[in-house]
Amino acid sequence: MTDPLPSPTSGSAPIFLVGCQRSGTTMLRLVLDSHSRISCGPETRFLPDLRRVVGRDWERLARFGFSREDWLRRIADFFGGIHADYAAARGKTRWADKTPLYALSIDFVTEVFPDAQFVHVIRDGRDVVVSHRKRFGYWSAVKCVVKWPRYIHTARAAGRALPADRYYELRYEDTVTEPEKAMRGLFEFLGEPWEDGILDYGDKQHDVAQKYTTEAQRRRAAAGTDSSIYGSRVGTYRRELDPFLRLLCWIFSGRTLRELGYR
Repeated sequence: MTDPLPSPTSGSAPIFLVGCQRSGTTMLRLVLDSHSRISCGPETRFLPDLRRVVGRDWERLARFGFSREDWLRRIADFFGGIHADYAAARGKTRWADKTPLYALSIDFVTEVFPDAQFVHVIRDGRDVVVSHRKRFGYWSAVKCVVKWPRYIHTARAAGRALPADRYYELRYEDTVTEPEKAMRGLFEFLGEPWEDGILDYGDKQHDVAQKYTTEAQRRRAAAGTDSSIYGSRVGTYRRELDPFLRLLCWIFSGRTLRELGYR
């Protein structure tokens, strides 16, 4: 069963899925990629590197005689062309990019793609710290207590400067406890029809590294479920955050946690 499109305003606008790493962006990427119209491929990560063209290198590059707007258009043609060709090869008509790092560069991405829609995935920072420790090691978890609020504040500040139909916040906890309700809200924001089966992204083909597939299978086995989306990792900090990391979270992330309603 397919719901009608709620709005024709989005159409082919690029979609950027952002958020602090280990916040559930990969899961959201695979849900988007399971839609018949949307292609969301591997992380690109390099778009902010091109900012120097119209930033710190601009005084030199301006001597070519092309305007700043022309350089931005060329960047958009290059970056968007990669995604568009990839999407077309997969029979899709719209592209999305999942790169958590772009949460820190929404202002520049907006310059390159003025019609882009941003989906900011937010997860309890304490669970994000736990996930950093398990995935990247203890020192990464220590740094995350500062990194997580920086990502949140930077992305939200940029989002406030955008119209309501361009920036959307999605809580990880909502996506895993009430996935259909949360995802229906997301696709309504994107102006795309709901499609049955997109939550079962594990049954579909995606271009992901084998290590992700292996890790996902291990996590599902540990959670005792065959479902692609499950909520067993919500609140893991209560049993897996040691006293030192708990203290650091309180000192460096506490204010942001309270602002977001995490208790």
